[in-house]
Amino acid sequence: MTARLYLIISGVIFALIGLLHLLRIVFQLPAMVGVWTVPFAMSVLAIVVATGLAFSAFRLYRVV
Repeated sequence: MTARLYLIISGVIFALIGLLHLLRIVFQLPAMVGVWTVPFAMSVLAIVVATGLAFSAFRLYRVV
């Protein structure tokens, strides 16, 4: 696997994770871990982190 392919795959996966968390917030979908309900603030944090990682992967793709 080349570095460029790795960066594209990583960027797409992180972008999808960010999109899924955004959809969770928009549609007010509950998320449970055992008996604990995950707050929407965690999804906001996950959106920031996942989109940041996706952006970094796509930016590095252009450089490599």
